[in-house]
Amino acid sequence: MASGVGGGSDEETVRNKQVIFRDYVSGFPKESDMDVTTTTVKLKLPEGSNGILVKNLYLSCDPYMRIRMKRIEGPNLFSSFTPASPLSGFGVAKVVDSGHPEYKAGDLIWGTTRWEEYSLITEMDGLFKIQHIDVPLSYYTGILGMPGLTAFAGFHEVCSPKKGEYVFISAAAGAVGQLVGQFAKLMGCYVVGSAGSKEKVDLLKNKFGFDEAFNYKEENDLNAALKRYFPEGIDIYFENVGGKTLDAVILNMRAHGRIAVCGMISQYNLEQPEGVQNLMLLVYKRIRMEGFVVFDYYNIYSKFLDVVLPYIREGKIVYVEDIAEGLESGPAALVGLYSGRNVGKQVVAIAHD
Repeated sequence: MASGVGGGSDEETVRNKQVIFRDYVSGFPKESDMDVTTTTVKLKLPEGSNGILVKNLYLSCDPYMRIRMKRIEGPNLFSSFTPASPLSGFGVAKVVDSGHPEYKAGDLIWGTTRWEEYSLITEMDGLFKIQHIDVPLSYYTGILGMPGLTAFAGFHEVCSPKKGEYVFISAAAGAVGQLVGQFAKLMGCYVVGSAGSKEKVDLLKNKFGFDEAFNYKEENDLNAALKRYFPEGIDIYFENVGGKTLDAVILNMRAHGRIAVCGMISQYNLEQPEGVQNLMLLVYKRIRMEGFVVFDYYNIYSKFLDVVLPYIREGKIVYVEDIAEGLESGPAALVGLYSGRNVGKQVVAIAHD
């Protein structure tokens, strides 16, 4: 885990701005659920520490963070944020001081850190050293980090796609969806995405190369909309939203279709989740619906880089980021995810070096 930092007495002391989680949230999160405060930190590890002290450069705003704002009890993939402590999440950082044999000052890493300028990281599982710096460092919060690996594993490993198949992606302009669509196009699939604004729909068609896209907010009947874009049905659905969209998709799936369940952002702020009514069609149509989490695929990260880095360098994949400058902009950036305010991958830039 990452934690706040103390140390000896004679090292340089600097301010350490933090985003503090105030208390558990019900309903939609608000900026006021977080405080931006300033403490101090010594730029030297505590005596005998085998952790690393890092300067955080970029922080990732991800939908799953809403789940951690609830009080989570019992076994769960996620643990709750700790009230009166900094938020934590994925980020890109530079090592300032190291007591760990695998890391040295100056190394760049991505993985779990805290929402503050400097963090002490003592839990090394899930940390990755950044070797390739000919691409923007912020990409390691997105296309080359957790969302990129999520898109790659979810599409290629879970969906078992074949050339020419019909693919539908919800929340298609987000950090994961924009990549799934491009991976599908590179495989020769027919790809349609849904998003929540005209700007995002235009982005899907004109920048990411989707065959079609629509604004779900303008569709009174999602079932009819999907029939319009998929008259022969859907082979693969990459699920990011849940709720009414999932119900409509199941009606339009083809026999032996696959649904990769990545997330359900439409449900995260509801006290009572919506039900799904059409599940019997999974039987009739022999549909495979499978949930997955990215941590199970960390072992293929190097294979993923070998595939995706050349795509980026050759311009075969493009990536859109929405970068908020300064840690103090973090609460608004995070809250904005849940109203779809961001266009592309939401990042908070704390420092650029």
